[in-house]
Amino acid sequence: MLLPGGKVFQVLSEERFTETLRGLISEPQLPTLPPPGEPRIEPDIPGIEHIDFFAKQRLIVLRNRGHIDAESIEEYIAHDGYLALYKALTAMTPEGVIEEVKLSGLRGRGGAGFPSGTKWEEARKYATFPKYVICNGDEGDPGAFMDRSLMESDPHAVLEGMMVCGYAIGARQGYIYVRAEYPLAIQMLRTAIDRARRKGFLGRNILGTGFDFDIDIYPGAGAFVCGESTALMFSIEGKRGMPRIKPPRSTESGLWGRPTCLNNVETFANIPQILLHGGAWFRSIGMEDSTGTKVFSLTGAVKNVGLVEVPMGTDLRTIIFEIGGGIRGNAHFKAVQLGGPSGGCLTEQHLHLPATFDTLQAAGAMMGSGGVVVMDDTSCMVDVARFFTQFSVDESCGKCVPCRVGLKVLLGMLEKIIVGRGEPSDLDRLERQAVHIAATSHCGLGQAAPNPVLSTLRYFRHEYEAHVREKRCPALVCTDLIRFEVDAEACKRCGVCAKVCPVEAISWRKKEPAVLNRDKCIRCKACIRACKFKAIH
Repeated sequence: MLLPGGKVFQVLSEERFTETLRGLISEPQLPTLPPPGEPRIEPDIPGIEHIDFFAKQRLIVLRNRGHIDAESIEEYIAHDGYLALYKALTAMTPEGVIEEVKLSGLRGRGGAGFPSGTKWEEARKYATFPKYVICNGDEGDPGAFMDRSLMESDPHAVLEGMMVCGYAIGARQGYIYVRAEYPLAIQMLRTAIDRARRKGFLGRNILGTGFDFDIDIYPGAGAFVCGESTALMFSIEGKRGMPRIKPPRSTESGLWGRPTCLNNVETFANIPQILLHGGAWFRSIGMEDSTGTKVFSLTGAVKNVGLVEVPMGTDLRTIIFEIGGGIRGNAHFKAVQLGGPSGGCLTEQHLHLPATFDTLQAAGAMMGSGGVVVMDDTSCMVDVARFFTQFSVDESCGKCVPCRVGLKVLLGMLEKIIVGRGEPSDLDRLERQAVHIAATSHCGLGQAAPNPVLSTLRYFRHEYEAHVREKRCPALVCTDLIRFEVDAEACKRCGVCAKVCPVEAISWRKKEPAVLNRDKCIRCKACIRACKFKAIH
């Protein structure tokens, strides 16, 4: 438990944790020391800055999280808030702002990694007006919550980044596209916009400089495909969210056919710090081709889950085993899936790789928006590929045949393998189908959707072979390929397995070994977990 002032409690029982928390709520001061025999505050308990989960991080985007009241514009201003906007409007030209962003080497944090300064420069050069700035807060990756956390904890940083962008490209209107499933984020953004208007940071003649800029919020309906830039813009226009073929690029013809600059939440949140400290400072963090920091959503079979912000180029082993604390329980690391549902799965041999846009892509994964899902040896990689392919099938907009039809064919082949009806020739067909979808789909979502299949075929082909040739699932996940047996010699005749079986597939009599009815067994593994003697396998 972390208390105000940096005090840390460790090894608290559930009861003591609840008691301490209630005491802080009713009387916000440090509680008295627990009585003898209970955990005590000791000087050798490390501070938060020395705990591995936090010590390995470098906070730029998340610098204010937990330190300021997200609803207080005064607290944001007290932490250098809107100082970058003031600097841009009073001491820099729009071209100078763009050059500073280009110098920083900042690349879009939404997945593609396109240089932000170059995008801003493209949007500025077109003389068509009005122009628009859009913040993509449509975070649709399963298990990802980077943008949501940032919008909830530091909304003014996002607004300030958008204002600077508007000044740089010559736009007067901005939109934040947020998933409707993020009601708290929407509430925080609306509060921030209202208070920024009252303080003169939004609206007409901002800070008396003659610059006009305003921001509105557009709640999205939750379609994953609306995270794609052109589909997102169609959605704002009131049309069906379906990607279009490029060119023209959005910087030339975007929202309502006007020049539009679209970046995601994390990208905009970096802008104030770049202007305050300089592009060279930002470039000094990370690696030459991937500068600054990146926020990752660390989930899965690790001890420490949550948001982590590390310098670009931090190797995967550090993220998973030092910050994440390694694998939970007695399991072993098996794979890490990076980049959301369209990302690839990497193995233990890839843990030395630096987390950069180009390195991950070369290995068959992708940076994406920053999702990191860690898997242990209880995960079946064929089933993992099926799960993410199913997600892509469900979220396809249906506009192009390779994505709409091809992904369903791909899913059908995976399901055939999982239930034990796969043939050796299916593996080559599976790979050809995945490559064809990636090469011919219209938008980036369809092009990246086969990545889970291609990466697992590349690095875990032996698991596919086991499913196809031996009709066996090494991870004991695919239930149609599992057959349980009771070892009569190891069985202690206790009957625990029969009591926990939900379908009464195990019969048992006193002093006799248990008998399993395979026809009734649903392979839920309840008996395996209950047997302390490992008599069922």
